[in-house]
Amino acid sequence: MTTSFPDIKSHLADLLKAALASVAPGVTAEIRLERPRDPSHGDYASNLALQLARPLKENPRKIAERLVHELPRSPWVAHAEAAGAGFVNFRLAPAAKTAVVRAVLERREDFGRGQKKPGKIQVEFVSANPTGPLHVGHGRGAAFGASLANLLEFAGHTVCREYYVNDAGRQMDILAVSTWLRYLDLYGEHVPFPPNAYQGEYVRQMARQIQEAHGDRYVHPAAAVLACAPQAPAYRGLGDYDAEELSRWEAHLDGLIQAAKDLLGEEWAYIHQHALTEQLADCREDLEEFGVHFDCWFSEKSLYDTGMVERAVRELEKRGHIYVQDGAKWFRSTRFGDVKDRVVQRENGLYTYFASDIAYHWNKFERGFDRVIDVWGADHHGYIARVKGALQALGMPAERLEVALVQFVSLFRGTEKVSMSTRAGSYVTLRELRREVGDDACRFFYLLRKEDQPLDFDLELAKRQSNDNPVYYIQYAHARVASVLRQWGGDPARLVGVDLSPLASARELSLAAKLAEFPELIENAANERAPHALAFWLQELAAEFHAWYNAERLLVEEEAVRNARLALACAVKQTLANGLLLLGVSAPDAM
Repeated sequence: MTTSFPDIKSHLADLLKAALASVAPGVTAEIRLERPRDPSHGDYASNLALQLARPLKENPRKIAERLVHELPRSPWVAHAEAAGAGFVNFRLAPAAKTAVVRAVLERREDFGRGQKKPGKIQVEFVSANPTGPLHVGHGRGAAFGASLANLLEFAGHTVCREYYVNDAGRQMDILAVSTWLRYLDLYGEHVPFPPNAYQGEYVRQMARQIQEAHGDRYVHPAAAVLACAPQAPAYRGLGDYDAEELSRWEAHLDGLIQAAKDLLGEEWAYIHQHALTEQLADCREDLEEFGVHFDCWFSEKSLYDTGMVERAVRELEKRGHIYVQDGAKWFRSTRFGDVKDRVVQRENGLYTYFASDIAYHWNKFERGFDRVIDVWGADHHGYIARVKGALQALGMPAERLEVALVQFVSLFRGTEKVSMSTRAGSYVTLRELRREVGDDACRFFYLLRKEDQPLDFDLELAKRQSNDNPVYYIQYAHARVASVLRQWGGDPARLVGVDLSPLASARELSLAAKLAEFPELIENAANERAPHALAFWLQELAAEFHAWYNAERLLVEEEAVRNARLALACAVKQTLANGLLLLGVSAPDAM
């Protein structure tokens, strides 16, 4: 019985099935094989004997001993033994461990790639309101979503990366009126600027763009604007208001929006569209530079234009999940585990954000996605039950929707946390962070913790060019191999078929065994939606490589040993590059 990488695990399972047929004819059991945490326990371990203890009514340790005795011989297994309470431990032959080196060199960029899987997965992420530059919190969602999509695709899934553009609704109206008020100011028509409008310099810049393109075309007297809006509270700067005052400011801002629509008429659409176009273009450019690409930019407005929102509410009514109260239409979301019912259409006839969310998710499945993964900010936790409930109410299995909640990022500059208030415009942007620490450090540091845990982003560590910086440490391992190959001067393609038997030291076999974990790691990280697992594994691989590199000379005189070690080093280099690419990090040949 023979096999080749990466079928070692399947090969061991076949050996155990043969032993099971001999020990317990007619008995079936799931063959599970895991890598022991303690290397002294071998390379793989199975709990098959523990599973058989009840049906066979026998001591599991005894069953394990019988299984070991009945295992067919294999050239890939150096030793098998019964251990502990009833485990079967396997130690692989050196050739079984080093076989991965040839597999990496043959498959190159495809090493670790999974078999094609049925169905389509949509990953929707970032989806920030296009009301200002992306901030460092958005960056974490971008890094996580992009890396997750890469992992799923590499594992064999068909993946669509989507950005949901919130181009309808109040937030875009607030941005548009903020821009218009700044534009009026350029002509001396000063309307006191609300503290709950968008404050950033980018708003003034858009106002100047409108002035340069159209002059005073959109100017109206400040008095006419203010006459249409409820009186504002006394202005005391940004963020220093009680609840009653904040409510009055919101009403005042809504009045200003209505004033702009009434005074500008059809020309309001230009102001609105200009603000949307500018901010969406800035967002696209920022993400592209960050290595984050989308297959689809889906417009919220299109849901209204095509009647999808109206159709979704009507379908919920038809199915008996809508009731009317105080003139508004409510979805009975408490039937599906939500804490309260939700309004989908207000008494004035306008649909709520939730109504468009229902329509959007219904639309996703109508487009043929078998599974949908939404990447949301942690503050959207309360939305999960209501959106899943709406899908159930529409007759779709709620489990087809997954939601990954990305926790907040605390950016530390020394010991100071920086505010990230979007309307105030005082936050640190993703672009500023990228320019300070670099795209590679940005992408990797965002993945150093699981997405559902808060992240403290250490600026100083991210910029440090030392082994303390994990991304530098991994990239340095890749560059080290490249440097050795330059010194060697040969063609790496010649290393594919070299004799690997000289790889016999404990460090070399351990490093080869580490490489062999990569395909299974990819599969598990994709299934568990865990890009951080790949980030940690790459650090472990780099650490094992650096330890070997520091302990052994690669370019030795003996050709057979030199070629085998170069082949192992090349396999490490390729695997690091494959893993870094999935995380959106470069693999430099020189540091």
